[in-house]
Amino acid sequence: MLRYGLRRIPSALLVLAVGSVVVFALLRLVPGDPALILAGPDTSPEALATLREELGLTGSQFGQYFAWIGDIVTLDLGRSLILGGDIGSLLLDSLGNTLVLAGAALLLAVVIALIASIVSVTLDRRWLNSAVTAFGTIAVAIPNFVTGTILVVLFGVVWMVLPAGGIPRRGLLDDLEISAQYLILPAICLALPIAAALTRFLTESLRSQLAEPYVTTARALGIPRRRIVLTQALPNALPATVTVLGIQIGHLLGGAVLVEAIFAWPGLGHLIERAIASRDYPVVQVMLLFSVALFVVIQLTTDLINAWLDPRIRLGGTV
Repeated sequence: MLRYGLRRIPSALLVLAVGSVVVFALLRLVPGDPALILAGPDTSPEALATLREELGLTGSQFGQYFAWIGDIVTLDLGRSLILGGDIGSLLLDSLGNTLVLAGAALLLAVVIALIASIVSVTLDRRWLNSAVTAFGTIAVAIPNFVTGTILVVLFGVVWMVLPAGGIPRRGLLDDLEISAQYLILPAICLALPIAAALTRFLTESLRSQLAEPYVTTARALGIPRRRIVLTQALPNALPATVTVLGIQIGHLLGGAVLVEAIFAWPGLGHLIERAIASRDYPVVQVMLLFSVALFVVIQLTTDLINAWLDPRIRLGGTV
């Protein structure tokens, strides 16, 4: 397992390196001078030169890139010019809130997918299969902003049983019972499309496994269908489902940007939205690189889990 993980690290580092180059070049392809845009047209040449130095826009492009990467490697992320404060502190404060939201949504999506798929395949009723299919279609078809708006109107305005947005004033860790109330609506909104995609894929994977010869043999021996699904079909269907789950985590983090805006959740999505709106280039650059690193870590973790679930992957060295 350790050897397999070490073989995956070089490709992960290569993706991260390419991503850093793309992020660096992308912001420099934006029309206009970032320093002039931030400072305004009436800024003196001396102030403009100072700002360009703070933004790392002096010297050659190669020199700027390696200076920026050197600061990132030493965890010197710089300071925000518009939002104010150290970028590392802004990132850590927002990251905690996003991880709580994404973790709750992911857990909810996995639980929904497991229950819906196992029950549907075990009972094998036409009306139940139709209901699961309809749930998946509706959850995927309706955008997050529509689902979020409906949840806010129903539970935050009409019935007023849950907070419509934000987090507790003293933070999420001050009172877990109160924090859970703030977390329910955004977590449901973020989890529904992920749960629908996982349910559809896991259900089809289980049905494919139930058509295999070993299942026919097990049923001929009188083993109940429920036991076959839980002890044989489900373990064999999990590796492929975990791969899909890794992809869906990427969609989940992307959807978090919109969900955080709807529910005023102060996470990474909210931070990058504020940075882009205010043209805070140092924050945008770091946030984009952090997003790339996060996706690389998710992909690497998914590969390791797949290798743990299926020994053939780590022995063969391929995914």
